[in-house]
Amino acid sequence: MRIVIVGAGPVGLFCAIALADRNHQIAVVDRDGGPPPHGPWVRKGVMQFHHAHTFRSQVVDALCAEMPDVLDDLVARGAEVAVGPNGQTVALLCRRSTFEYALRAAAAAHPNVVVHAGHVDRVVMENGRAVAVASGDNRLAADLIVDASGRASRFTRSLRPPAEGGDCGAVYVTRQYRLHPNAQRGPVNSPIGLSLSYPGYLAIAFLHDNGTFSVTINHDGSDPRLRGLREAGAFETSVLAIPGLGEWVDPNRSHPITPVLPGGRLYNSYRGQLDETGRPVVPGLISVGDAVCTTTPLAGRGVALGLLQARALVSAVERCGVDISSATAEFDAWCVGNIKPWFADHVAADADRIRRWSGGDVDVSRRLPSDLIVAAAAADPGLWAVIEPYAHMTALPDTLLAAEPRARQLYASGWRPDVPPGPSRDDLAAICAERAA
Repeated sequence: MRIVIVGAGPVGLFCAIALADRNHQIAVVDRDGGPPPHGPWVRKGVMQFHHAHTFRSQVVDALCAEMPDVLDDLVARGAEVAVGPNGQTVALLCRRSTFEYALRAAAAAHPNVVVHAGHVDRVVMENGRAVAVASGDNRLAADLIVDASGRASRFTRSLRPPAEGGDCGAVYVTRQYRLHPNAQRGPVNSPIGLSLSYPGYLAIAFLHDNGTFSVTINHDGSDPRLRGLREAGAFETSVLAIPGLGEWVDPNRSHPITPVLPGGRLYNSYRGQLDETGRPVVPGLISVGDAVCTTTPLAGRGVALGLLQARALVSAVERCGVDISSATAEFDAWCVGNIKPWFADHVAADADRIRRWSGGDVDVSRRLPSDLIVAAAAADPGLWAVIEPYAHMTALPDTLLAAEPRARQLYASGWRPDVPPGPSRDDLAAICAERAA
């Protein structure tokens, strides 16, 4: 089939390569022309391109299954496959830019893939079916159009219903660094880096490739003084004040390689593909990745959920062939069962996190959110057998229900997770205010 894929991010490129390997003719359209021969890649339309990403084990599994040569290329480029204490794959440690460089190279080298630089203006409909996309004066005809253009998905905005969900109640600032030659990494508490949870904010160091790492501070955006974290001096001073995290950015250990980068407008969103009668809203077009679901980045599930979708979409197209409506229905049903539960989990957890970050205590009068159930394993390690599959995304969120009564009992007894030493949110805000004075 002739397949047009709109969007050349991780999900769009993965779909392009996987479908091209099955002898489909693929045209990828993206507003960005790809990396330049020399110099940095300024990725158009992707705010988070140089922000911290977690590439969970599902990403490694997807690459191993569909394009092991891309995984080999990533490792050759300096990415590292991180393993847990039991030897299981946990994550791929790399920057998003490194990840996209490797996927772009594989797509560009594939004989069945052509990448076009341009902005898709609209879907061309004939007899109630999507048959092409229009990009300026150009028209790309297709037997199937795949929308991998992200949550905003402007070219389908008038065609698809509004998404469920809303703002996830978090903003962040992040910065990339590189270790000096022969410098050792700072302290870690997981295979992907160091994660510290405080009342009102999170502080994280993410391991990447080639001695690079990111430091990120997440908060709810309610204190205007914390906007000062966007200023390099306030950011550095704040990070240095956080025990453990400050060791990472010690000038004797590392140096920054990006400005301080803000992240906002973060949403939990879900948008299906079918109308109230169970038929495709846009026959001939299937959305995938962030165009279907986004979740708060605090848990780092985005790329994993996107590539899980991509694999399911490729399988549906392979099974249904030219019957695109059946492929759409099959893929939508798969998403309802396997993706939407993560959306619902994040909506519930974020709502409770916002309440607690505003000063509320754990509410044991109602069902606990997933993050509190996971945290309870620190008090009762026996819970980990139930929690671990959820934590690694090998089981859906409802599996945590088996651990919830015991976790609630622990919280009702007065137990609370330990808070690491470090500044309060007010302390960080005071640092920002002092820097601004």
